[in-house]
Amino acid sequence: MCYRTGLHLPREFIRVATYEAVLFDLDGTLCRRTGDAAAAYREAFDEVGTEQFGESSDLWGQLDGPPDPDDRVGYIATGFARLAAIYGRQIDPVRLSEAFVDAIDDRAVGFTPGAEQAISLASETARVGLITNGPQDRQVPKIETLNLRDRFETIVYAGDLYRRKPHARPFNRALDELDVLPSQAVYVGNSLDYDVAGAFTAGLDSVWLRSDSERKTNGYRPDWTLDSLEEFDTVLEPTS
Repeated sequence: MCYRTGLHLPREFIRVATYEAVLFDLDGTLCRRTGDAAAAYREAFDEVGTEQFGESSDLWGQLDGPPDPDDRVGYIATGFARLAAIYGRQIDPVRLSEAFVDAIDDRAVGFTPGAEQAISLASETARVGLITNGPQDRQVPKIETLNLRDRFETIVYAGDLYRRKPHARPFNRALDELDVLPSQAVYVGNSLDYDVAGAFTAGLDSVWLRSDSERKTNGYRPDWTLDSLEEFDTVLEPTS
């Protein structure tokens, strides 16, 4: 389902918008991991020489919010520490986290449903860019796997900046490179706390790609809400 926040009208009566720039988030928005997380989890325990406890799905449940681009190892180590406490195991969570991160293949990604079409539709009516909170060394393998480098006029790796989303700096950099005003742009992302909040702070409209596990806006007000990028044509005004 797609709807414009605050407009409780049938879809055929909702007028789509015209934007001069469309900016996308990467992880969870345009792509998702396709690698074997369970295998990476097992490999991490083998690497540190300790008996495995729990599963990779248990680890995800112990993590708070999106990964920290500045401390990926520390972010995952927190989950391992919590999981070890639940299982009553004494481990070095940082060492285990390092092994797990090393075992993850950043090239093992695939497009989310409708992502390729959404980029193409955006390119027909606007200038397009990518803003990701991940650092360049981690995100480039994904971008290369998906052949995305030449599809964007600007790519901002906010994980390498002094400030990242939801701060306005990554948005400002992308818009400066495109020579587009914030009021003439929209940002598409799957995170309320980082993508929707960041777009609002920088003065852009926002499209929230919500997941099955997160259905409520928790007080945020995205301009558009989509269940899938397959509905992205409802956001952009056609050229004819």
